[in-house]
Amino acid sequence: MENVIYLTEQDYKRLIELVQQQRQGPGMQANIAKLGEELKRAKRVASDEIPAEVVTMNSSVLLRDMKSGNEMEITLVYPKDADVNARKISILAPVGTAIIGCKAGDEVEWPVPSGTINYKIEKVTFQPEASGNFAL
Repeated sequence: MENVIYLTEQDYKRLIELVQQQRQGPGMQANIAKLGEELKRAKRVASDEIPAEVVTMNSSVLLRDMKSGNEMEITLVYPKDADVNARKISILAPVGTAIIGCKAGDEVEWPVPSGTINYKIEKVTFQPEASGNFAL
């Protein structure tokens, strides 16, 4: 059984809208379907009740590649804010969909052309809700 993922009510509403908008458009269908599946299994909680170690939208996360041991820090953003050079990764990217709602210590995997990548969420280095910002 898959781990439960946690989403704030606000993230959930925004992500449902995003999925519905994207379903109308071309391309990205597999990622939209995957995000839709993640949303279905998410446990929704109030923004002020989400644990600080859970990855929410606009969180910064330290990931460690389980194979190479390399670490990278990314920020999970909505598609309009994505900027690979600034390590702002869209929720629609496979890694974005994989980590949303997970928590520090969880291991995630996602398919890439060369196989599957496994990452461990080392820590959530910034979470808007934990810092009292419920509007992000």
